[in-house]
Amino acid sequence: MNMLEDVEISRKALMNMLEDVEEAREKAEEEKNKTIVVINSLADGLLVFDKEGEPSLINPQAEDFFKVKSKEVIGKSILELTEIPNLLPLVELLGREIKGIFRKEIQVRENLVLEVSTISIMKAEEKLGTLVTLHDITREKTIERIKTEFVSLAAHQLRTPLSAIKWTLKMLLDGDLGEITKEQRGFLEKTYQSNERMISLINDLLNITRIEEGKYLYKPTLADFENIVYFVINSFQEEIARKKIVLDFQKPETKLPGITIDIEKMRLAVQNLLDNAVRYTLPRGRITILLEIIKFHDRDEKDIIFSIKDTGVGIPKDQQPRVFTKFFRGANVMRMDTEGTGLGLFIAKNIIEAHGGKIWFESEERKGTVFYFSLPVKELKEEL
Repeated sequence: MNMLEDVEISRKALMNMLEDVEEAREKAEEEKNKTIVVINSLADGLLVFDKEGEPSLINPQAEDFFKVKSKEVIGKSILELTEIPNLLPLVELLGREIKGIFRKEIQVRENLVLEVSTISIMKAEEKLGTLVTLHDITREKTIERIKTEFVSLAAHQLRTPLSAIKWTLKMLLDGDLGEITKEQRGFLEKTYQSNERMISLINDLLNITRIEEGKYLYKPTLADFENIVYFVINSFQEEIARKKIVLDFQKPETKLPGITIDIEKMRLAVQNLLDNAVRYTLPRGRITILLEIIKFHDRDEKDIIFSIKDTGVGIPKDQQPRVFTKFFRGANVMRMDTEGTGLGLFIAKNIIEAHGGKIWFESEERKGTVFYFSLPVKELKEEL
């Protein structure tokens, strides 16, 4: 084989390689174009930040949300983005380091509410950037507001006649309107209790509308949390005695520090937890309430920890993720008690979280449940 033949073979091999490279480039370009078409067609807004924290891509929907053009955004630093007024709510949420976010809401303008989530873009163990998704939830928030307003209006309208019925029944039962027979008293007492349950439901619905409107904590004052627990326990003494339940209240050895809370709302949170424990613990069962103060080594704050343990029916494992949602009632408790509203734990959770605390539980069906919540002492003193 002579030199010319070697050159020809090399030339053909090189041409084949170039053709393969060109074909691969065309395929890559085609896939890139498909991806861009998909991104541009999404109803959700997308923003991609590179590893330096600068936007490298913004789709048309995100441009429309913030009323900006890609050339105004691409390649800008976070500091420069703060100078664009429409982007300020998003930039303040993301922060300079573009923190991890899951389904956080921002009000971009009066008629636009977006739900924001971030996803890290990884290659092997290296972070290449961050994808920010923007979902328009304006319609959902409007429907939610209308529903809340309707519930609030209906509850307020119902409370007045129910209160009138209550006091009329009370006058009859007290003999203010004349003597009544034993049979009449029995019917009136049942009617009075049914009316009380209706009033309790109306009050729960009003509490929920206030929670959803963000108008729930009214009177934060410095208080002794132990006294709040005593107050609630005393209000349940009759029912505890009727069911022959043993209630053990374990206090800390040292006096708890005072904390700034809305006393009325905190009583309601503890009451809802104790009500569940009493309601779903069988006669001659046991309820243990424990108060502790815990100091964390990694921060200056102390937390008051409240726990209430019962020997009740427990919560089925498959239903536990829904425990703190509105109107949740376990299938097992509905079989034994049809009167609950399923609103107590939702209200308690919102009260605790509004005070900067956390609430959680452990439960096993037919063995009982323990509910816990924590209240940060230092944080409450400073912020409320």
